[in-house]
Amino acid sequence: MTDNAWPYPAIVAHRGGGKLAPENTLAGIDTGAELGHKMIEFDVKLSSDGEIFLLHDDTLDRTSNGWGIAGLLPWEKLLQLDAGGWFGNDFAGERLPLLSQVAQRCAGYSLMANIEIKPTTGLEAETGRVVALAARELWQNQPAPLLSSFSVIALEAAMQAAPELPRGLLLHEWHDDWQQMTDRLACVSVHFNHKVLNQERISQLKAAGLRILVYTVNSPARARELLAWGVDAICTDRIDIIGPDFS
Repeated sequence: MTDNAWPYPAIVAHRGGGKLAPENTLAGIDTGAELGHKMIEFDVKLSSDGEIFLLHDDTLDRTSNGWGIAGLLPWEKLLQLDAGGWFGNDFAGERLPLLSQVAQRCAGYSLMANIEIKPTTGLEAETGRVVALAARELWQNQPAPLLSSFSVIALEAAMQAAPELPRGLLLHEWHDDWQQMTDRLACVSVHFNHKVLNQERISQLKAAGLRILVYTVNSPARARELLAWGVDAICTDRIDIIGPDFS
């Protein structure tokens, strides 16, 4: 692997605006950009009619005034929901954004992107394929977005659809077969819950030629420790205290 395969900065704003704005919204992305961040992470899935939009959970209940499984609804219904009022009155009326809108924001702010594929159950392959093809098209004149997912099926479909886009496998727990999994998907990176990593494990991953992104690190002391051990990128909610120039 060459350095050219990893253009991404050391600090990534989790879900756009971290803890300062409603997650996975344009307002959140604006917040991250206003603080000078150079890269955002966000989650995408498909509406029932195939539109790619931002949402973390399977259901709408936690982060909107809607309810039920988001992927079962058409975009015209999802577009009507308030995705900001739950966070605070200042964000009331914020809508669920489309991936195309986020691509425009990234271009305007010169933001790099980590697109986490969060498929509705049963739509893993379709979501991976559609998101990868859209990302290829929407980010044509920008640095390639880093595609990631906990779903091996989704990442495999993304690899088949747009093999040139970089991929990262998300793992919440340590898996001894991490190398077989990342080799199978031709990943450039592995994205771990930082709590399961230590210096020895990081050394193993680096020796295999993998880049390492960790989530979700909100302690500056822990962030410094991980960077010193060789972690390449830290995804944080505390975008105010772990900023783009953090060291």
